[in-house]
Amino acid sequence: QVQLVESGGGLVQAGGSLRLSCAASGNIRRINDMAWYRQAPGKQRELVATITSGSRITYADSVKGRFTISRDNAKNMVDLQMNSLKPEDTAVYYCALDVVAAVTGRFWGQGTQVTVSS
Repeated sequence: QVQLVESGGGLVQAGGSLRLSCAASGNIRRINDMAWYRQAPGKQRELVATITSGSRITYADSVKGRFTISRDNAKNMVDLQMNSLKPEDTAVYYCALDVVAAVTGRFWGQGTQVTVSS
């Protein structure tokens, strides 16, 4: 069974930084796309950043130049470095990994709260 554990959320002032991490464990053969999503109160979940197995990266326009996604294939991990945080970045952040394992599919982290105060 595949499990994802997120860490790194918290409370930060506007202009500050946070780093989120997501680690996958289980009988994993490989991981294809890795992504971070976020969901603010009263809003739909939105895609923040994606990194493919070939390290092709895409970002939402709202975070370009401020956030950096990276992956460590040996550790089955994906990180999201968030700089110059704004109050509008406040949300629950979720990692999502497309895993090839005994059960193949998209697996989600439990979510971690990021709160940016003005």
